[in-house]
Amino acid sequence: MPSFKDLTNACADEWYDYLQHDFVRQLGKGRLPVDAFRHYLQQDYLFLIHFARAWALAAYKSRSLSELRQATASLDTILNTELTLHIGYCAEWGISEDDLSELPESRATLAYTRYVLDCGQRGDLLDLHVALAPCLIGYGEIAEWLLDQDSTLIEDNPYADWIAMYSSDDFKAAMESEREWLDARLSEVSERRFGELVDVFRDATRLEIDFWQMGLDQD
Repeated sequence: MPSFKDLTNACADEWYDYLQHDFVRQLGKGRLPVDAFRHYLQQDYLFLIHFARAWALAAYKSRSLSELRQATASLDTILNTELTLHIGYCAEWGISEDDLSELPESRATLAYTRYVLDCGQRGDLLDLHVALAPCLIGYGEIAEWLLDQDSTLIEDNPYADWIAMYSSDDFKAAMESEREWLDARLSEVSERRFGELVDVFRDATRLEIDFWQMGLDQD
């Protein structure tokens, strides 16, 4: 019976390149250029808006009341909690809400967000969750990995709040809930269907890698 771990194992090279990207390593050491982080923060705001749209699509794709509740709860969290926190965090970096409202989308943001929405539109709810998993589960694993590294700075690291955000108990709970949901659904799929989902997960992970690189390149 396949599980989420089997997805990451099937895409081991891509998953490694994503979790331990140079953007992540520099962030953990406190050496990431400020302009790179600011550019990433701004594009991540745009991503969150599309992330909310994806959860709205998940609500439409839901076949049970429990799935509908899960999707609407995630949508509410993004719209009324995460986006508010993100706007506040951007303000600490000198990026106003007006600045955010006028942002153009980078090519990496366009490619990643539209891919996720396309997976949900032409596939089923599982396709959509698998396309979203590198973000929701991946960020939690990245924060855990950073905290395990001797080279990671917490004190005097300008990005310590970012690490704390994605290693928080609330985010860990959301990550584990999503992993459990995926494990339950993946255990029921055929070998052929699992292969299709591996392709979705690999492509989404590659696009996450491009998102990190976009931050470094300030593209």
